[in-house]
Amino acid sequence: MLVEERRSRIVLGLDPDPAALWPAAVAAAEGLGDRAVLTAGAVARHCMLAIDAAASACVAVKLQLACFERLGEQGWRALRHAAEHAREHGLLVIADGKRGDVPVTATAYAQALFGETPGPFGSVPGLGADAATANPLLGRDALAPLVEGAAQAGAGLFVLVSTSNPGAAEIQDQGPQPLHERLAGLVDELGAEHVGEAGLSSVGAVTGATRPGLLARLRELMPHAVFLLPGVGAQGGRLEELGPAFAPHPAAGLVTASRSIVNAHEERGGDPARAATSAAEELRLAAWGLAGG
Repeated sequence: MLVEERRSRIVLGLDPDPAALWPAAVAAAEGLGDRAVLTAGAVARHCMLAIDAAASACVAVKLQLACFERLGEQGWRALRHAAEHAREHGLLVIADGKRGDVPVTATAYAQALFGETPGPFGSVPGLGADAATANPLLGRDALAPLVEGAAQAGAGLFVLVSTSNPGAAEIQDQGPQPLHERLAGLVDELGAEHVGEAGLSSVGAVTGATRPGLLARLRELMPHAVFLLPGVGAQGGRLEELGPAFAPHPAAGLVTASRSIVNAHEERGGDPARAATSAAEELRLAAWGLAGG
């Protein structure tokens, strides 16, 4: 999951709402089949159009798995189509499912996200993601299969440390040593064996852009981790406050933007694709300057 040579620090977040798709995506899906097939087809087309619009300004797409899974088997087809389309544009694919479970189940998650599953008729390939998000609350042994599965596939893992939702502080800031600091220490330990030539580890951290006051301390605790920074734009995160994330290397921070790109036309007017292109490029330029690239 090497990003240091790419000229963007922007991740396009795709969390498609079937009730709020681009009109062109809905029109393209008409007549393809039953309700489930039509809806999933429109979702896939919506994602593809958004990728077409924003790809030149981005390094990766972050696919929110729940938004596809709720559509059943057709949703999985749409997810795979979106991932394949992103790869055709040269983008990395981040599977945002925040997986975390006991080790045997974590191994199954790793196979589904990064690798393949052996079976009586041969191995069945998984999603082939370049990175995924993980929930660390079951502890080190539950994260280990995901870390190893990602490493074997040449992929990365982003562990939740400090999230962007308003209620995060209720849990993550508690204790004599805040939970987010303890999680940061765990990320640093797990990533120590996976540091590349640029000094960045394939084990990174989700560090919400809505809580920028924590970034300097988290960077101190995780000097080698790539920070995935959700929350810029619609959630209120401000790009200019994210400087500590980029301190070790220009590629040490990845700024995630979803609604502020995909729904840019709601504020700017005009064609959704053109608005998304403009919003993504503006964000790319701002992040590139912030990262000292």
